Amino acid sequence: MQLNYDSQIQQHQFNLFILQSVQGGLPYRLYGILRTKVRTRARQGAPDSSVYNHLTEGLPVMMFTKCMRFSVCAVAALAFLMAPPAGAQWLDRKTPGIPRTKDGKPDLNAPAPRKDGHVDIQGIWEPNGLKYLINIAADLKPADVPFQPWAKTEYERRMDTQGKDDPNNLCLPSIIPEKDAVTSPFKIVEIPGEVIILYESRTIFRQIFTDGRQLPKDPQPSWQGYSVGKWDGDTFVVDTIGFNGKGWLDTNGHPTTDALHVIEKYKRKDMGHMDIEITIDDPKAYTRPWTVTENPHLLPDTELLEYICEENNRDVGHFVGK
Repeated sequence: MQLNYDSQIQQHQFNLFILQSVQGGLPYRLYGILRTKVRTRARQGAPDSSVYNHLTEGLPVMMFTKCMRFSVCAVAALAFLMAPPAGAQWLDRKTPGIPRTKDGKPDLNAPAPRKDGHVDIQGIWEPNGLKYLINIAADLKPADVPFQPWAKTEYERRMDTQGKDDPNNLCLPSIIPEKDAVTSPFKIVEIPGEVIILYESRTIFRQIFTDGRQLPKDPQPSWQGYSVGKWDGDTFVVDTIGFNGKGWLDTNGHPTTDALHVIEKYKRKDMGHMDIEITIDDPKAYTRPWTVTENPHLLPDTELLEYICEENNRDVGHFVGK
């Protein structure tokens, strides 16, 4: 049997995979990662025998250890394959306005769409795997991350304890820019005066105001911060401040403080590919600003799914960190 994510049957199987995983006590740090890996594998038409290998391929050691402690990993994969059919959730609808090849598949190499004199970045996007979720500085040499002394010590402690204190373990929000790398889709919607990003992970929304307002002078600290954006040619530039300093930049544990200022530059290169250039400016944690680039891809002919982290979260009490 070949998996076909676009079919109603496979969508129900995917939902049951998630349900079985949660009911079986799968740690939530694995939850979001595994759902995306199965999502991706099914869309690729992978044979059954490769599903389990794909589930564990590329997982960081601390997450793989958790997976092995919960045999539900294998059970959930089996449930994914064996589940009976049921109704779909609009996943059989084709995204309108997307150029298609002769066989009807989206042409992701077609020119980027345009709107109001600039590139249109709207759509459902998804990160390319786990790389930047695990380590936002994956493309940098270790010496190129300009830690303040205390921040380097704290980062090493978090690595040594295998991320035991990651706020995500308690279903607390991922912050910007970790949210850009979480391996679940996100939808960008542009309306007059603001750009809205709907994140499937945790079912969280984000408002980026484009009505000309300035960043707040003395913001109430928050997990997601406060964002304003503007267009610079075909690049959408977003400034975000007002963080509470409790979030991590990735699951490895790059620290932040309440002085964090994040600058994101969204550059859609063609129909299906986009770069997000991210500058981290946090003088309390790093000696100078530093920049990374992530590259999500368009995820057409699908919709977001509800993702409630808090429901039946059995992660607490099963951490394997020191």
